[in-house]
Amino acid sequence: MNPQAQDSKVLVRVIKGLLEKQQSLTVAIDGPCGSGKSTLAQRLKEVFGADCAVIHADDFFLQPHQRSAERLAAPGGNMDRERLRDEVLTKLHLGMPFSYHRYDCQTGMLHPINLMPTRLYIVEGSYSLHPELQPYYDLKVFLDADAQTRLARLRRRVPANRMADFLDKWIPMEDAYFEHFNVRENSDLALVSKDEKPGSE
Repeated sequence: MNPQAQDSKVLVRVIKGLLEKQQSLTVAIDGPCGSGKSTLAQRLKEVFGADCAVIHADDFFLQPHQRSAERLAAPGGNMDRERLRDEVLTKLHLGMPFSYHRYDCQTGMLHPINLMPTRLYIVEGSYSLHPELQPYYDLKVFLDADAQTRLARLRRRVPANRMADFLDKWIPMEDAYFEHFNVRENSDLALVSKDEKPGSE
């Protein structure tokens, strides 16, 4: 069984029901690192095919010149939510092709991405449910997993020399954001992902 199977089945049913009532739908999937957000978004893409486009919040993290102490100290300040809003979210309802830019943390460069109009847009990633962005979503989803599962997933995908950054910096920043804005409580749907067995994907 895919570790996200139960979660995707629940979410697929909800999305199909909403798409029966409206022409297009924008869904946000937020949650802590290692909870399975990208995997769940990919599963939805596989189910809905050409009718689905996935936008990754990771592509909108702050560029170096934006990382002021004041900005990083603010809950949810680690993402360039203004650029996500202006380049993507404000344009999804227009039904027209447009381009936005993906920030590559490794190269420090912005790369254009062309997005065609479709019926289902999935915005996945931490900080995607910041209160300033919530009005643009039709469905707000919070995805979580138990701490052991999340840590095991992180250790499989994060180089050992970077794990300290996650444990000491990124995870505390996420936790502060979730708590400050009551992100889980303000979501329309809360899901918990589980691996088939400990240590599996």
